[in-house]
Amino acid sequence: MTCDGTVNAAYVYLTEPQAGMRSAHMHPCDPVDVDGMINLDFDEQDRLIGIEVPAAGSKLPAYLLRSAERQDTEGS
Repeated sequence: MTCDGTVNAAYVYLTEPQAGMRSAHMHPCDPVDVDGMINLDFDEQDRLIGIEVPAAGSKLPAYLLRSAERQDTEGS
């Protein structure tokens, strides 16, 4: 998982980030009961490869965000 505090977003990889998997298409999901959107990334074979979580600070537990690889300088 990676986290960027400057934009308050996290990305949960369902593959090895180093594997070079690229998203072929993204499916936005806006669950009514969750009060916010998430984005599902799929590869060319329509396999789910990752989940983008905007507003991650209000959607994910703090311990998970603390353990994420930082994509910003905050928390370094």
